[in-house]
Amino acid sequence: MTTVDTALAELLNSRIRDVPDYPKPGVLFKDIAPLLADAEAFGALTRALADRAKELGATKVVGLEARGFVLAAPAAFAAGLGFVPIRKQGKLPGEVFRRSYELEYGSATLEVQCDAFAPGERVLVVDDVLATGGTIGASLDLVKEAGAELAGVVVLMELGFLDGRERLAGHLDGAPLETLVTV
Repeated sequence: MTTVDTALAELLNSRIRDVPDYPKPGVLFKDIAPLLADAEAFGALTRALADRAKELGATKVVGLEARGFVLAAPAAFAAGLGFVPIRKQGKLPGEVFRRSYELEYGSATLEVQCDAFAPGERVLVVDDVLATGGTIGASLDLVKEAGAELAGVVVLMELGFLDGRERLAGHLDGAPLETLVTV
C-alpha cells in the first residue's frame, strides 16, 4: 500500500455515497456506511490496513473517535496488534494526556490514556477522513506525548481541496501519511 492500489481505491470509492447538503446546505458529505455494509469492500479495507500496520512495524493501531474506531479496531485484530482509542474529552477513565485544537467552527479536545503505550512502541494512526488536519494533528501530538513512536498514518479518504496534508507535515516527523481515496 505504499503506492495506492488502484483496484482497492476504485472498490472503496464505489461504496462511498455522496449526500448533498448534509449536515448543512452546501456541504457534500461522504458517507462510508455503504462501504462498511459491504463485506467485500470492508474486508478489503481491513486487510489493507492490517497489512500496512505489519509492513510499518506497528505494535499498536490507534483509531480516532468515532469512525476511526470502526476502521482501526478490526485492522488491529487482523494484524494481531492491540487497539488504542483516542477519544473526545471526558470519555476515558483514569489519567489522560489532553490536546486541544481548532476546528472550522470552534475548538475540540482529544484525550488518550497515559498508560496506553509502552515507551517506544510504534503506532499506526487510522482515521476515516483527512480534512483540515486538526484532529489528526492533535492525535499525532498525543501519541508522541504518551511516549510512542509514529509508524505512520493511513486514512480512508482525503479531502485534498482542504490542504490538511500540508498542515500535518510538522506533526509527522518523517512518518508516512497515506490515503486510499482522494476527493
